[in-house]
Amino acid sequence: MTVATVTMWMIAAILFIVAWRRGGDTLQQSAKLAWETSKRNTVLLVVAFIIVGYVNVLSPTELVKTWIGPSSGWLGLVLAEVIGMLLPGGPYVVFPFIAVLYQAGAGMGPVVAITTSWATQALLTITFELPFMGWRFAMIRWGLGLAVPLFAGAIAQFLI
Repeated sequence: MTVATVTMWMIAAILFIVAWRRGGDTLQQSAKLAWETSKRNTVLLVVAFIIVGYVNVLSPTELVKTWIGPSSGWLGLVLAEVIGMLLPGGPYVVFPFIAVLYQAGAGMGPVVAITTSWATQALLTITFELPFMGWRFAMIRWGLGLAVPLFAGAIAQFLI
Protein backbone atom coordinates (compact mmCIF):
# COMPACT_ATOMS: atom_id res chain seq x y z
CA MET A 1 0.00 0.00 0.00
CA THR A 2 1.37 3.42 -0.96
CA VAL A 3 1.48 6.55 1.17
CA ALA A 4 -1.17 8.09 -1.09
CA THR A 5 -3.50 5.13 -0.51
CA VAL A 6 -3.05 5.26 3.25
CA THR A 7 -3.62 9.02 3.22
CA MET A 8 -6.82 8.65 1.20
CA TRP A 9 -8.11 5.94 3.58
CA MET A 10 -7.35 8.21 6.56
CA ILE A 11 -9.21 11.12 4.98
CA ALA A 12 -12.16 8.82 4.18
CA ALA A 13 -12.21 7.53 7.77
CA ILE A 14 -12.15 11.03 9.22
CA LEU A 15 -14.97 12.15 6.91
CA PHE A 16 -16.95 9.02 7.81
CA ILE A 17 -16.64 9.89 11.51
CA VAL A 18 -17.67 13.50 10.88
CA ALA A 19 -20.70 12.37 8.84
CA TRP A 20 -21.64 9.77 11.45
CA ARG A 21 -21.44 12.37 14.24
CA ARG A 22 -23.54 14.80 12.24
CA GLY A 23 -26.34 12.23 12.23
CA GLY A 24 -29.49 12.25 10.20
CA ASP A 25 -29.21 10.76 6.76
CA THR A 26 -25.71 12.18 6.13
CA LEU A 27 -24.11 8.72 5.88
CA GLN A 28 -26.80 7.47 3.51
CA GLN A 29 -26.52 10.55 1.28
CA SER A 30 -22.73 10.25 1.23
CA ALA A 31 -22.85 6.55 0.33
CA LYS A 32 -25.43 7.20 -2.41
CA LEU A 33 -23.34 9.98 -3.94
CA ALA A 34 -20.19 7.83 -3.74
CA TRP A 35 -21.99 4.96 -5.48
CA GLU A 36 -23.35 7.22 -8.24
CA THR A 37 -19.89 8.71 -8.81
CA SER A 38 -18.36 5.23 -8.91
CA LYS A 39 -20.93 3.99 -11.43
CA ARG A 40 -20.35 7.03 -13.63
CA ASN A 41 -16.54 6.80 -13.61
CA THR A 42 -15.67 3.11 -13.33
CA VAL A 43 -15.95 2.39 -17.05
CA LEU A 44 -13.91 5.50 -17.86
CA LEU A 45 -11.21 4.45 -15.40
CA VAL A 46 -11.03 0.91 -16.76
CA VAL A 47 -10.80 2.15 -20.36
CA ALA A 48 -8.15 4.73 -19.35
CA PHE A 49 -6.04 2.06 -17.65
CA ILE A 50 -6.39 -0.24 -20.68
CA ILE A 51 -5.18 2.59 -22.93
CA VAL A 52 -2.29 3.31 -20.56
CA GLY A 53 -1.35 -0.37 -20.63
CA TYR A 54 -1.26 -0.42 -24.42
CA VAL A 55 0.61 2.88 -24.61
CA ASN A 56 3.11 1.57 -22.08
CA VAL A 57 3.82 -1.57 -24.10
CA LEU A 58 3.61 0.03 -27.54
CA SER A 59 5.32 3.35 -26.78
CA PRO A 60 8.34 3.87 -28.96
CA THR A 61 10.94 4.61 -26.27
CA GLU A 62 13.48 6.03 -28.70
CA LEU A 63 10.88 8.36 -30.21
CA VAL A 64 9.87 9.61 -26.76
CA LYS A 65 13.53 10.15 -25.76
CA THR A 66 14.29 11.95 -29.02
CA TRP A 67 11.35 14.37 -28.99
CA ILE A 68 10.68 14.98 -25.28
CA GLY A 69 13.65 13.33 -23.61
CA PRO A 70 16.00 14.98 -21.10
CA SER A 71 18.19 16.41 -23.88
CA SER A 72 15.36 17.60 -26.16
CA GLY A 73 15.85 21.24 -25.12
CA TRP A 74 13.37 24.00 -25.89
CA LEU A 75 11.87 22.06 -28.79
CA GLY A 76 10.98 19.26 -26.36
CA LEU A 77 9.40 21.75 -23.97
CA VAL A 78 7.32 23.34 -26.73
CA LEU A 79 6.19 19.92 -27.97
CA ALA A 80 5.39 18.91 -24.38
CA GLU A 81 3.26 22.02 -23.98
CA VAL A 82 1.29 21.16 -27.11
CA ILE A 83 0.83 17.56 -25.91
CA GLY A 84 -0.47 18.85 -22.57
CA MET A 85 -2.96 21.14 -24.31
CA LEU A 86 -4.35 18.25 -26.33
CA LEU A 87 -4.76 15.74 -23.51
CA PRO A 88 -8.44 15.08 -22.82
CA GLY A 89 -9.97 14.01 -19.55
CA GLY A 90 -9.42 14.37 -15.87
CA PRO A 91 -6.43 13.48 -13.74
CA TYR A 92 -7.35 9.79 -13.61
CA VAL A 93 -6.82 9.64 -17.38
CA VAL A 94 -4.02 12.16 -17.82
CA PHE A 95 -1.62 11.26 -15.01
CA PRO A 96 -1.28 7.57 -15.92
CA PHE A 97 -0.60 8.63 -19.51
CA ILE A 98 2.04 11.16 -18.42
CA ALA A 99 3.60 8.52 -16.15
CA VAL A 100 3.92 6.18 -19.14
CA LEU A 101 5.70 8.91 -21.12
CA TYR A 102 8.04 9.50 -18.19
CA GLN A 103 8.80 5.77 -17.89
CA ALA A 104 9.39 5.65 -21.65
CA GLY A 105 12.16 8.24 -21.33
CA ALA A 106 10.56 11.67 -21.30
CA GLY A 107 12.66 14.21 -19.43
CA MET A 108 11.63 15.85 -16.18
CA GLY A 109 11.32 19.26 -17.88
CA PRO A 110 8.96 18.07 -20.61
CA VAL A 111 6.92 16.05 -18.10
CA VAL A 112 6.48 19.15 -15.92
CA ALA A 113 5.60 21.16 -19.07
CA ILE A 114 2.99 18.56 -20.13
CA THR A 115 1.43 18.49 -16.67
CA THR A 116 1.40 22.27 -16.32
CA SER A 117 0.07 22.77 -19.82
CA TRP A 118 -2.74 20.28 -19.27
CA ALA A 119 -3.65 21.96 -15.97
CA THR A 120 -3.58 25.51 -17.32
CA GLN A 121 -4.07 25.38 -21.09
CA ALA A 122 -6.22 22.34 -21.91
CA LEU A 123 -8.03 23.12 -25.15
CA LEU A 124 -11.25 21.57 -23.91
CA THR A 125 -11.60 24.30 -21.28
CA ILE A 126 -11.91 27.04 -23.87
CA THR A 127 -15.36 25.75 -24.83
CA PHE A 128 -16.50 26.57 -21.30
CA GLU A 129 -14.43 29.71 -20.89
CA LEU A 130 -15.57 31.58 -24.01
CA PRO A 131 -19.33 31.66 -23.32
CA PHE A 132 -18.85 32.78 -19.73
CA MET A 133 -15.78 35.00 -19.89
CA GLY A 134 -15.65 36.16 -23.51
CA TRP A 135 -12.93 36.30 -26.17
CA ARG A 136 -10.93 39.12 -24.61
CA PHE A 137 -10.48 37.35 -21.29
CA ALA A 138 -9.74 34.01 -22.99
CA MET A 139 -7.08 35.48 -25.27
CA ILE A 140 -5.36 37.39 -22.45
CA ARG A 141 -5.36 34.34 -20.17
CA TRP A 142 -4.18 32.01 -22.91
CA GLY A 143 -1.53 34.45 -24.10
CA LEU A 144 -0.10 34.83 -20.62
CA GLY A 145 -0.58 31.17 -19.83
CA LEU A 146 1.46 29.92 -22.78
CA ALA A 147 4.69 30.93 -21.07
CA VAL A 148 3.97 29.19 -17.76
CA PRO A 149 4.43 25.54 -18.88
CA LEU A 150 7.61 26.45 -20.77
CA PHE A 151 9.16 28.19 -17.79
CA ALA A 152 8.04 25.50 -15.36
CA GLY A 153 9.56 22.83 -17.60
CA ALA A 154 12.77 24.81 -18.07
CA ILE A 155 13.16 25.29 -14.32
CA ALA A 156 12.52 21.58 -13.71
CA GLN A 157 15.06 20.68 -16.38
CA PHE A 158 17.60 23.05 -14.83
CA LEU A 159 17.09 21.58 -11.34
CA ILE A 160 17.74 18.00 -12.46
